[in-house]
Amino acid sequence: MQVKIGHATPLYLTADIRRIEARHAHVSLMERAGLAAAQLARTLAGDSGKPILIVAGPGNNGGDGFVAARYLKQWFHAVTVVFCGEVAKLPHDAAGAYARWRAAGGTTVDHLPSSSGGWSLVIDALFGIGLKRKIEGTYAGWINTINTINTINTISTIGAPVLAIDIPSGLDADTGQIHGHGYCVRATHTLTFIGAKPGLLTLDGPDYCGTILVDDLQLPSDTDAGPGSALGAATHTLEPRLRNTHKGSHGSVGIVGGDSGMAGAVLLAGRAALKLGAGRVYVGLIASDAPQVDAAQPELMLRSADAVLKLDHLSCLVVGPGLGQSADAFFYVQWALEWAQASRLPLLIDADALNTIAASDKLKRSLKQLVTAIILTPHPAEAARLLGCGTHAVQANRIAAASAISEQYHTHVVLKGAGSICASPDTTWRINTSGNPGMASGGMGDVLSGIIAALIAQGAAPQRAMDTAVWLHGAAADACVAAGVGPVGLTAGETIDAARSLLNTGAVW
Repeated sequence: MQVKIGHATPLYLTADIRRIEARHAHVSLMERAGLAAAQLARTLAGDSGKPILIVAGPGNNGGDGFVAARYLKQWFHAVTVVFCGEVAKLPHDAAGAYARWRAAGGTTVDHLPSSSGGWSLVIDALFGIGLKRKIEGTYAGWINTINTINTINTISTIGAPVLAIDIPSGLDADTGQIHGHGYCVRATHTLTFIGAKPGLLTLDGPDYCGTILVDDLQLPSDTDAGPGSALGAATHTLEPRLRNTHKGSHGSVGIVGGDSGMAGAVLLAGRAALKLGAGRVYVGLIASDAPQVDAAQPELMLRSADAVLKLDHLSCLVVGPGLGQSADAFFYVQWALEWAQASRLPLLIDADALNTIAASDKLKRSLKQLVTAIILTPHPAEAARLLGCGTHAVQANRIAAASAISEQYHTHVVLKGAGSICASPDTTWRINTSGNPGMASGGMGDVLSGIIAALIAQGAAPQRAMDTAVWLHGAAADACVAAGVGPVGLTAGETIDAARSLLNTGAVW
């Protein structure tokens, strides 16, 4: 059965898949995978009458390609199979698939044809989920040819969609990394087997996989799925509102930040919290020249940071948007941690508050000692500072980085970026499936913080609020793009109203 990845779809690391394969070694999984690929290929190729090009590699992924070729030939499709490996070195199952392809009258060529516009479909069967190295040499040249993309970046100049078998060749199935800044097939469709892999959804994965389908190869639902899953549209995050309510029924959010020249960040967070349903939002600014009112959103209650931190009826607190890294920043982060310790209420730490903690052993110790729910929302550079490593190390394995921060600081974590990672102290993690490149603009993180705080204030559990807000914010950006606003020039503020609309239409109730 082939399905799209949805909310709570389990995600399997390569080690998980290998265990499942070993347990079902008595089943011809390669035969099932090749048949599934051929069935989808037949749909994608259509009735153009043009031949199908299959590029097969030297391992089991190539074996899947030989099986697919055999079925397509049986169904009267013209098929050209490119293979330059040594038959004697093929793995056992792949060697059998090659032999059956030849016995069916199939042939192979050892070079990629130069035909332009002559194919109905290109099938990438070069390398599968086990690849952990940079692709070089002949195979790199083949990938470069397949990836000669036209101006709309969806189909190749050889005139055909590209179907990747299991994973686009060159992409790390566990991390979404392309090793050594090397070559990777840019597919329009990816058919992955047994279960979805995290690398399809984060880092470079979303740019190279196209439409993703999962085929379970007729295996039973597996109980050995790891702690990871996909994050999509959630339900039952908030209860429908009763008529007999007032603003106090929907919580109070405090937001502290906004040093000189950076008031916009804390105001964006405040507007997001207000428009996503918090009953009252207090914005505490630390700048000496702070505005007294937000003219664009006068419903926000602007105060000094000191005044907000002294309130005794907050439902949760956000610290960090526009905070800066002055001595005042240290003081207010420390105060926020003390507030959380005393109140036992949720605390969200973002932006320069994270950098301030990363630079102070004292604040790190204080954070680790907290017994209330804490949410950290770092981008990769902030995550690197918290872990004491480089940004490249964080991006090389985003799941491991987010999980390490969660374990080290005993917090929930959102590692932002393409396929944001949500990790929790119970060792589970989720990868977000919403969002688009328009979100790579200033203030988006501030808006996310405000949305998370609003959901917590209205009664959502902190982890649920975090997960829902991450998906909702990305979905809001997607809705903006669908309406013609972005991705180029999409602003953080524009996602707030879109998120509110999704919330009120029941996307996350």
